[in-house]
Amino acid sequence: MQVSTEPRYDIVARLLHWLVVGLVAAQFVIGWTMPDVHRDTVPDGLIGWHLGVGTALLAAMAFRVLWRTTHRSPPDNLPPLFRLASKVTHLALYALLVLVPLLGWINASSRTWTVRLAALVPLPSLSAPGSSFGHAMGDVHGVLAWVLFGVICAHIAAALFHQFVAGDRVLQRMKL
Repeated sequence: MQVSTEPRYDIVARLLHWLVVGLVAAQFVIGWTMPDVHRDTVPDGLIGWHLGVGTALLAAMAFRVLWRTTHRSPPDNLPPLFRLASKVTHLALYALLVLVPLLGWINASSRTWTVRLAALVPLPSLSAPGSSFGHAMGDVHGVLAWVLFGVICAHIAAALFHQFVAGDRVLQRMKL
């Protein structure tokens, strides 16, 4: 077995990356298959799962942001334009991966649904019951989820480009 000498992210950053990938994948599958949310919808079944996975995603992202701000990325040898594109894409990913679940939480609060961390710890409401702001944030949550999907697709396309076209082994930095 050949050991890579490429600079890599530390094991915690890599594990958090792949945990977030799994949670986001699960969240999109649940979101696409759950029933539509209406005024009298009860948060059970897939909707309950959507709330739970969203809360887990938000917690993972909070830890990931904290980790990222206290640990440096490994060096890269990217051209300036690629480096800029990478920074913009990662900033968009981080922002959306925090904002989309927060907006869902605001919407859930306006519906008087209890949002729980790890299905045990009730979290505070982020909007008043019946709040028009909270209901509007549900719509924004849905739109930004599609924006997030697009940014994720761009991120995956860039990783595949680096692996199969540029051949610069950037993908190895996040390999488990």
